[in-house]
Amino acid sequence: MGTLLSSHGFSLFLLWTFTLYGLCLSFSPIDNYLINSGASLDSVVDNRRFISDSSNSPDSHLSSGRTFSLCAGTLLPGLPQIYHTARVFNSPSKYVFNVKDPGTHMVRLHFHRFNSSRLDLGNSRFHVLVNGLVALTNFSGGDLVNPKVEIRFVPAKKSNFAFVNAIEVISAPKDLVLETAQYVNGDKIEEFQGLNKQAFETMYRVTVGGPKVTPFNDSLWRTWIPDDEYLKSSEGSNKVYFGGRIKYQDGGASREVGPDNVYDSARLIRSKNASIPNVNLTWEFPVSEDYKYLVRMHFCDIASISLGLLYFNVYVNEHLAYKDLDLSDVTNYMLASPFYADFVVDAGRSGVITVSVGPSSKSMGYTVDAILNGVEIMKMNNSVCSLDGKVPAELIMKCWPRRTLGILLPLIALACLLLSLSAIVHRRKSNAELFPWSKLPTDIHEISPKQAKLQLSNIVT
Repeated sequence: MGTLLSSHGFSLFLLWTFTLYGLCLSFSPIDNYLINSGASLDSVVDNRRFISDSSNSPDSHLSSGRTFSLCAGTLLPGLPQIYHTARVFNSPSKYVFNVKDPGTHMVRLHFHRFNSSRLDLGNSRFHVLVNGLVALTNFSGGDLVNPKVEIRFVPAKKSNFAFVNAIEVISAPKDLVLETAQYVNGDKIEEFQGLNKQAFETMYRVTVGGPKVTPFNDSLWRTWIPDDEYLKSSEGSNKVYFGGRIKYQDGGASREVGPDNVYDSARLIRSKNASIPNVNLTWEFPVSEDYKYLVRMHFCDIASISLGLLYFNVYVNEHLAYKDLDLSDVTNYMLASPFYADFVVDAGRSGVITVSVGPSSKSMGYTVDAILNGVEIMKMNNSVCSLDGKVPAELIMKCWPRRTLGILLPLIALACLLLSLSAIVHRRKSNAELFPWSKLPTDIHEISPKQAKLQLSNIVT
């Protein structure tokens, strides 16, 4: 009976979550691999079961010979169970996941450097490759041509090691990344083709004007952090919260693109009289140079009292990216309906990406003159298919001393020794032939002891 009550309570909890957060569980990925690395038992985090990668488990997906499990020496309060264990790799190792749903997939790697009596994970240094793309180098602490996702962990040197706490490989919704975006190239706006063929690393995922959004409240289990530390100036900024229902539409932003908790809060500029404020809201995000970035800006008019009153400009890296944005028009004239815009930009030498919203020439008095609900910034792979540096995956694998070389070296040494011994024997034989022995006579007649004694006495005389 206790089990039945527990199960029933769990079902009610899921139904409550479904009702309160609005289809939070609506997305069910076809490929959904959750791995609890280094653990002997499964772990549940946010109602998601992470499967042990133990060799005894049929679902480990691990392909390697030199690995071992590591447990934290002490309990880590406040951290999910998946961060209490790790899989440690002493040589190049990989996980392989069969893919049933071709297309974009999300890969999350979980790392937490804990210290145990056996090993300090803070001393690790390694590279991570995902389907031949370099995801991380010297780290411490498009359509799939091959129907597999392969994640390799390569220690930076033979004396180093690699580790991971948990792995997620999940089919992405088809509308998560579209084929095109607007490329903001200085003052020119061009179309960027093949966006869904790129690899991305999330650098920032920010909810504007609202509190932190946890994976529990996001149908793709993402974390959205508040924007306060990135807002350059709060002058003229007002926060707004919406208690009504966010109206998602077919063809627009879905809950997988952005959850309700992101769209029901915002920062805005509002004119309190007939004059339009001469101010922009600007956010700054430090990034690495020499990469292109996808900047996704989320909008939802949760503040206007009527349709057709909100017009504003959108700027990326201080360049006008979207002029006179009319949220009523792009949402089929529906308030509280979400919309997002994708821009591709170069980081440049400044190492900073800025996004801004501000009044346009069409803005009106006594109304909302600009609004922003959320921002995502994702690094795109460079020309050598890397998200971390200019070294391609092929070179990383070639630089690692392979096991076959370790076997060949003793064989080569043995062969050299045998050749040396052969040369010494041959040399001795050659030297011997320079001083030949005299041939013994073969026609010696038999003589008696008496004759021999006589001959000997004659020689002595």
